Amino acid sequence: MAIKDDETIRAHWRCFVACGLMVLSPFQYGLDFGLIGGMQAMPGFLRIYGHPAPDTPTGWNISTVRQQLITSLMTLGAFVSSGTAGVVAAKFGRKSCLWMGCLGCVVSNVIMMTTTDINALYIGRLLNGLANGYFMTFSQLFIQESSPAKYRGLFLTAFQFCTSFGTLIGTIVDWATATRPDRSAYLIPLGLIYIIPLFLAIGLFFIPESPRWLILQDRIEEGTKSLKWLRPTGAPVDIEVAEIKAAIDKEREMGSQVGILDMFKNPIDRRRTVLAVCGVTLQAATGSMFIISYKAYFFTMAKVANPFAMGCVLSAIGLFAIVLNSLIVVRYGRRRVLLMGGLGLCGILQLIVAIVYDKNPGAKSTGEVLVALSCLYMMSYNGMVATYAWLCGGELPSQRLRSYTFGLAAAVAFFAAWLTTFTAPYFINPDSLNWGPRYGYIWFPSSTVAGIWVYFFLPEVQGRTLEEIDEMFEEKIPARKFRAYKCIRRLAMDEKPVVQHEE
Repeated sequence: MAIKDDETIRAHWRCFVACGLMVLSPFQYGLDFGLIGGMQAMPGFLRIYGHPAPDTPTGWNISTVRQQLITSLMTLGAFVSSGTAGVVAAKFGRKSCLWMGCLGCVVSNVIMMTTTDINALYIGRLLNGLANGYFMTFSQLFIQESSPAKYRGLFLTAFQFCTSFGTLIGTIVDWATATRPDRSAYLIPLGLIYIIPLFLAIGLFFIPESPRWLILQDRIEEGTKSLKWLRPTGAPVDIEVAEIKAAIDKEREMGSQVGILDMFKNPIDRRRTVLAVCGVTLQAATGSMFIISYKAYFFTMAKVANPFAMGCVLSAIGLFAIVLNSLIVVRYGRRRVLLMGGLGLCGILQLIVAIVYDKNPGAKSTGEVLVALSCLYMMSYNGMVATYAWLCGGELPSQRLRSYTFGLAAAVAFFAAWLTTFTAPYFINPDSLNWGPRYGYIWFPSSTVAGIWVYFFLPEVQGRTLEEIDEMFEEKIPARKFRAYKCIRRLAMDEKPVVQHEE
């Protein structure tokens, strides 16, 4: 079923350019988290939206409710836009939806930069979330649908790399401006948010639409043209188009309609939907959003020396883990094993952080241990969990329902992220429960449960084409037998040329 692809990266350069443009979207998402998380520990920001608090390390604090809404409204907006992605994708292509995201991002940032009213800031954060939901959903759909199977894991690793790189850049900028006493402390970082939408909006004019989306819309000629642009010169594009169309037709025979309820009507589609949703949500099970969103505030309240610098170190360590992943793990690693290992390590490290702080809160040595353990946590999360969680959500849905299923998976993941960012201030803010790092007690059991789920239910699809994945689900192969399964249609396709050339 699959076409053998021995071409080099240089031969696939156009596909790398297109997918390289797509990974600007997660960079923007990560940049936002890096910037907003740090702002909540800036005196210049807190003078506008916070209140004096002499007992805190900075002399300022922000109310729990405001802290919740500023951070969580972005993920709530992403939840809404991702949840409606399937409906929108039925009418508009991946590029059109990304253009909408660019527009929404610019409008939201204008609101955030020109206001000093907390309610207007809330509106800006919500609009920003709607835009980021489109960025994260439709850029990944484009990558999944346009990249060859052999490079799909690499592109998704690059996707996660850019998310973390954006977070690092946002954290560094916050560090550079944090000591400014006026509004410029946070206005300068917010000004960066305009850059990526501008580059992305222009770049989209120079790449084709997703070929699988075009073929799904029965625009075969346009889909073929798109695939020819994305594949190396002389590649057997007509065969790949025929395979994609045959897989879509096969799915349509199983369920002729394409809608929200169709994700659950057919047992095969239902299984794929549940796996995609649970796979993406594995990120939330580790408590990652708590550390990513509030690291500067978290370190500040835990009395860690130079919290902004330590936030930069944490982001840089996470970035290093993704580079290591792209060099070693993408080529040699098994995703199920990596996910289980990563979830286990994240849970144990969260537990140790909580115990260490519980025994000796506020001490300098405790702060140093917290930073070290947090760095190990980010290594485990970025290197073994984050990349593969998103990869599951894009690879496992059926062809005809991919927009709906991945949109739902992303929406549930954003909802879980919203729940974490919304509730975290109750636990870590001195004005509320003041748990601080003790919050890690919650994430050890959730990580353990997630690891057990991966072992029993998540299939291994590394190196498989989307059409091969379709076949394995149609054959109802158990999760732990996916890796060894030989695809019948692929064997038939590989043997066919041999028969044709017999004398």
